Amino acid sequence: MNKVALILFVMLLHVHGALAQAPKYSNEFLSIGVGAKGLSMSKALVASTNDVTAAYWNPAGLTGIENNLQIAAQHAEYFAGIAKYDYGAVAAKVDDQSALAFSVIRFGVDDIPNTTDLIDQNGHVNYDRITTFTAADYGFFGSYARKMPVEGLSVGANAKVIYRQVGDMARSWGFGVDLGAQYVLNQWRFGAVGRDITSTFNSWSYSLDERTIEVFEATQNELPQNGLELTLPRLSLGVSREFNIKDKIGILAELDADITTDGKRNTLVRSDPFSIDPNVGMEVSFWDVFYVRGGMGNFQRVKAQVGNYDELTFQPNIGLGLNIKQILCIDYALTDIGDQSVALYSHVFSLKIMIDKRTSE
Repeated sequence: MNKVALILFVMLLHVHGALAQAPKYSNEFLSIGVGAKGLSMSKALVASTNDVTAAYWNPAGLTGIENNLQIAAQHAEYFAGIAKYDYGAVAAKVDDQSALAFSVIRFGVDDIPNTTDLIDQNGHVNYDRITTFTAADYGFFGSYARKMPVEGLSVGANAKVIYRQVGDMARSWGFGVDLGAQYVLNQWRFGAVGRDITSTFNSWSYSLDERTIEVFEATQNELPQNGLELTLPRLSLGVSREFNIKDKIGILAELDADITTDGKRNTLVRSDPFSIDPNVGMEVSFWDVFYVRGGMGNFQRVKAQVGNYDELTFQPNIGLGLNIKQILCIDYALTDIGDQSVALYSHVFSLKIMIDKRTSE
């Protein structure tokens, strides 16, 4: 019996059949990041984000939108095109004090072969019996931000709905809340965002046909059970500073720290239950038209090939940006998917459209 479909099926569920558990890396597709700018700066945007992508990085940053409407889109492919990652968002100013946004994220693998019926009950192989299915994760964000009476302070929130599916065999719905804040003091910016602050619950349900159940039992795999998967809270803190080098040339530097609460991780600061993962990013702007970006993140300690000690590694990222007449922004990032051992770098492009209402003379 070919087990390829079953193995992939079990790997994509991440549930393990237990009730109300809180595994590491739950809903981790929401941690990939959006926009080539953020990816090239190693996700160091919590304090400085101020456009439509702020709905993802820190919803409080939506108050920095200067246009009436902004639209963002991104498409990326990972693992040699097997997995596809798509993002789209729209944000609008409500008034001079507040803004709204709606965002969608999808990470999926399409056309996965289902070989459970490849061999019939008589032992004959029939490739016409192979079907395909899709395993995909969706995140829907509704965001609101508002400037507070305290000068320089903005707050924002995300209400998010998560939908995950594996063909017709399994699906789940989840709900969560993010809260964010930004404070601007001269050329300094400070940011904080609490993700899944109440914990996000994914309710899984399974619909296995008799044939699939037979294959699970024949291969001694445990049948998945309906249950809850929890995503524990995460806190991201950031501080950024702007520098004016020359006329029309500026530098933005930011340092962020992601604090997770789901147990010990392989990060720069690791403990149980809290681990801290720092990210640093920089952007050099020329005439507010051209941008050169870079960052470092994903700091890890790995076993050295020689000797009995740990070796510190990190992931570098670089990118470029082009702002065309304050109407269209094209951003590019060369970024690793996060596996230091194979260094699978991907080319990521994203677009941002800025629209202003025409005023009559």
